[in-house]
Amino acid sequence: MTRAFDVAGRTLGELAIRLRRPLPEDGSARAKGVVGQLLEKALGASAGSRNEPDFVEIGVELKTLPVGTDGRPKESTFVATVPLVDIADTDFEESPVWHKLARVLWIPIEADPDKPLPERRVGAPILWSPSDPQERVLRQDYERVAGLVLEGQFDQITGYLGEYLQVRPKAAHGGVRTRAVDIDGEFEWTGPKGFYLRTQFTTQVLASL
Repeated sequence: MTRAFDVAGRTLGELAIRLRRPLPEDGSARAKGVVGQLLEKALGASAGSRNEPDFVEIGVELKTLPVGTDGRPKESTFVATVPLVDIADTDFEESPVWHKLARVLWIPIEADPDKPLPERRVGAPILWSPSDPQERVLRQDYERVAGLVLEGQFDQITGYLGEYLQVRPKAAHGGVRTRAVDIDGEFEWTGPKGFYLRTQFTTQVLASL
């Protein structure tokens, strides 16, 4: 948290210079990944690409949160890939969703499209865990998806499903495929999917600041 408060108020350009990391000028999709890596480096995250919280030793996940000039989140937040083969046998407490959301360090990032990326500032950090009511809804959303996977009803898993967690395609392009088990217990190929937090949920997080 000392490191997180140290970077609060600084521009992304200042951090990039300090860490000797290149930073694109625009706020493209690629730039979002660069910003996340920049904050991971600045704060000492250790997980890398492993499917566990970014700060492995203390079980804390790092999430950057682009916010608009009105202070509200600009987009949904990726949580974890949907494990289509294993999700039906994975309880919520053992799921990648819960491992990622049990304890989160949220870092708001200014996302004014009129500002070049290096001029955008880092906001005040929020070290957060879900409240009991929030956890219940997250569990319900997860279990709804798990139930549909168990029934092989992949066509019912759309972005409209879920109050806090939604499922969306998660792939570099439409040609990427992954295996899932259909209603007859046979493997079929489908597009990879990811769990995302809706902006209405992350707005609640920001309100807790």
